[in-house]
Amino acid sequence: MATFNLYRAFRFSLNVSKSKTKDIELKSCRSLHMSSFLRNAENGDVVNATEETSAEAEEFRVFEIEGLKKAVSARRAERATKRAPPPRYRSMPTDQDWTDVWPTASTFKWSAVPFPVRQGFVENSSENEGVIPSKYANLELMKGPNFLHLTPAHVKKHCKAIKHLSTKWPEGLETDEQCHKHFPLESITSDYVFAGPSLEDDRARLASIKFKLSDLELDYHAKDKFIRLVGDRYNADTDEVLFESNRCPLKSQNLEYVKFLLTAVYFESWKTETWEQGKQLSDMETYVWDMNKSRETCLTLLATMRAKDKGSESVGDLKLSGAEARAICDLAEVREYKTAVENLFNDGENSETLDAYKAAVERLLQLKTAA
Repeated sequence: MATFNLYRAFRFSLNVSKSKTKDIELKSCRSLHMSSFLRNAENGDVVNATEETSAEAEEFRVFEIEGLKKAVSARRAERATKRAPPPRYRSMPTDQDWTDVWPTASTFKWSAVPFPVRQGFVENSSENEGVIPSKYANLELMKGPNFLHLTPAHVKKHCKAIKHLSTKWPEGLETDEQCHKHFPLESITSDYVFAGPSLEDDRARLASIKFKLSDLELDYHAKDKFIRLVGDRYNADTDEVLFESNRCPLKSQNLEYVKFLLTAVYFESWKTETWEQGKQLSDMETYVWDMNKSRETCLTLLATMRAKDKGSESVGDLKLSGAEARAICDLAEVREYKTAVENLFNDGENSETLDAYKAAVERLLQLKTAA
């Protein structure tokens, strides 16, 4: 206890000495302040009392504890809220120009479409009351592209705008037959547009050409060899040949490649190998009128009939030149007879082939059937 009392006495004396020291310092500060004030007054300087009071106020600021006093905040003036206008389609007239409403390609806007449309999926009757979502804020309608900018009215306006840039359609190409006559080779390519990380599509490099075999200048040997070389690329029903390729990386390369194939096969079909020269008439796959005795007999008969009509008496050893034989073969009745004979041998005897053969013979020999 004695030690504790001694400690308290020491602390009390220490506090007293500290308070005295503070009083001395405060008095010295005040004396310095008064001396500086008098010195400034002697020199003619004007001291502003308000600055002194403000300095003292800053030196002894009041400590305010948050939460003891209610903070008074100034209220902001309430903004006038604008009412959303009604959807545009409600005020659209029925005879409006749709090209002004939807002039270019754009995302689906429900407020500008004057007809009802729904899109989406409803799993059960509890979702959206079992009804497919309407056009209002429908994300499914916004995802996919629309063709509201390609209506007939839009297309008509577009054509009218670019009409002065186009040229007249060439004369003599009014029908498909005329176009095929002047442009027998048809090139077929395709382009694909889709949404994806890359615009490349393997299907776009496919290129093909199509033409009729009858448009090529081929004799029997060349035609037969051409058909054998192309294989299943030739369609006998339509008489069309189709070459297609996708082995090259670019469409233009594949197009050049199929044209090269056509050129190579065409000239190869005209070649006659040594082993092909030994082919006899009995080795032919089909009956060919030009290679059989029937052709020579028909030409001789027609030449004899013409000679008798002219009054010639020596017709026993009648011989035709190449030009005369070709002229007779180009006659319509001779071509009809040739086709009838070939069909009769190749397709077999039936009512159609026999009737066609009968009509061809009557026309060739100028026979009149009994009524």
